[in-house]
Amino acid sequence: MRAQQYKFSQQAVDYYLGESIAQLKQYADPQRSLLLIDENVNRLHGDKLEGWQKVTIPSGEEYKDLKVFQEIVDALIRLEADRKTMLIGIGGGVVTDLTGFVASVYMRGVPFAFVPTTLLAQVDASIGGKNGINYGRYKNMLGIIRQPVFILFDYDLLRTLPEDEWHNGFAEVIKYACIQDASLFDFLEQKRDQALSGDPEILSYLVERSVAIKSGIVQEDEFESGSRRWLNFGHTIGHAVEKLEQIAHGKAVAMGMVAASRLSQRLNGFPEADTVRITRLIESYGLPVKISSNTEAVYNLLRMDKKREKEFIHFILLKQVGEAVTVPIPLEQLKAELESF
Repeated sequence: MRAQQYKFSQQAVDYYLGESIAQLKQYADPQRSLLLIDENVNRLHGDKLEGWQKVTIPSGEEYKDLKVFQEIVDALIRLEADRKTMLIGIGGGVVTDLTGFVASVYMRGVPFAFVPTTLLAQVDASIGGKNGINYGRYKNMLGIIRQPVFILFDYDLLRTLPEDEWHNGFAEVIKYACIQDASLFDFLEQKRDQALSGDPEILSYLVERSVAIKSGIVQEDEFESGSRRWLNFGHTIGHAVEKLEQIAHGKAVAMGMVAASRLSQRLNGFPEADTVRITRLIESYGLPVKISSNTEAVYNLLRMDKKREKEFIHFILLKQVGEAVTVPIPLEQLKAELESF
């Protein structure tokens, strides 16, 4: 186990990298904590968490909504949770988002922590303090930026992931390589077979490098006025596709990254050879690259994206592999580019 601490504007966050979920009692008091745990994680690993109070959360993006939010608050009230009660989210991005959001508004704020149990949650969703829920058709429309007390990364939990979810997580690792680390991109190309087979040494490197990249960007721009926007590479179109096609977040982001690479070619001088390289890498990790959604439907969702300002949208493009840039694109121009795809 390796402990690290990152200091953000609100507070310092402790990362316990390679720690076991069975050691959770070392970092939180079971008598003053409440676990919000994914139902599948509880079924597979609940025996490691005896003596804790739990509220189980149904699995699936469709449950990251106001109804489940209300059910969690009702449970907290029944259990007489007070302002010193720590909420600990154990699960994927749905659980970490719900936990952070509930903890930020229940009694005007209670402490919270995460044990991310999917690859995607370990490298992305649990880090950076963005917590929110969906509202109707719109992803993460309601949310807040607030940091957890700690995050515990148990790599052994990843061994029980379904194969589809395993591939899903690599989309965000590829994203970090595209926007900030060309050497990581090379590593992903060279170590593909070991990464996909879950080689412990390769996996710990990929998780910890991803955690370092995202945490560093968030430290620099916690409230997303500059470089933190780069973390949205592939997400602008990806979020729309995710909602329309009802597919996993990583798969949608994979398609969004290919689209953003093609836009980078057309609008930012990004080499076509690098678009091909990114597309091949994404495909080699078992992720989709082609969008089948109706262009008009995608555009209508883009108009409500949080990165829109008046008639422009702040879109993340690439200058080269490992270097991102934010470009304000007029919505009408973006619509025309989408139609040209």
